[in-house]
Amino acid sequence: MAGIFSGLESLGLGNLAGAELFEKEKPKEEEQKGPVIPEEKELILDKTVECPICEKKFTTKMMKSGKAKLLGTDLDLRTKYEGLDATKYDAVRCSHCGFSALSRYFVRLTPTQTKLIKENICSRVKITESGDEIYSYEEAIERYKLTLACAVVKQAKASEKGYICLKSAWLLRGYVEKLEADGELTAEKKAALKAEEMEYLKNAYEGFAAARASENFPVAGMDEMTVDYLLAVLAYETGNMQVASSMVSRVLTAPGAGQRMKDKARDLKDLIVEKIKADKQ
Repeated sequence: MAGIFSGLESLGLGNLAGAELFEKEKPKEEEQKGPVIPEEKELILDKTVECPICEKKFTTKMMKSGKAKLLGTDLDLRTKYEGLDATKYDAVRCSHCGFSALSRYFVRLTPTQTKLIKENICSRVKITESGDEIYSYEEAIERYKLTLACAVVKQAKASEKGYICLKSAWLLRGYVEKLEADGELTAEKKAALKAEEMEYLKNAYEGFAAARASENFPVAGMDEMTVDYLLAVLAYETGNMQVASSMVSRVLTAPGAGQRMKDKARDLKDLIVEKIKADKQ
């Protein structure tokens, strides 16, 4: 049977004699199984910063705003994102002089603080940049330790030192999760990292408790209710149920606390009650 385009040979279009009038629907490619999780290097960027100590410019890695998917928060307000641990990228370190601080505190210092940093940090520290596309946990932990050292040397406020300790605890928690996911977490390594995390949490509690008694709000960018909630959580995590109960009750009865904060406080209160009951058994 002649095709619908038969007769085109005389026009020099014999190549179309067997052409299909309507395109057949192409089979759909097999749908991917699950969403594609972006690589960590795709969620960070290199940012040029000027050091407030040596006044030289350097490049540091920071998380891209709004690019990573928020998965949720831990009890102590640690944010968890898909594809990366944002905590790794909050400690900014000058590659020239070694001055380090969390991003919110990487600002111009007083002449006295500058002098202290230059004499006690810059004149002694040895900086080695890895040059990797992302910060490893080992490198991030080193950055946080230097950040805390700089805070102590410059005689930073209790809130700043407490905040560094809190985020250091978050960092170690993330490291444990990464090692566990990769099948590289030994019992000894887990015990050591958890002990170090607990030490940071205890110091974070001391820092924020001192800040609440001596500093004006906001403290580390947090209002009074958030700090009270955080103190309740830190007391709970470090085993001080009496303080935890007192602080969570303060949040629940505070007229200025928002509904979301009170919901979190109720969840915490339930955990505290369970812990107290378990300790009595």
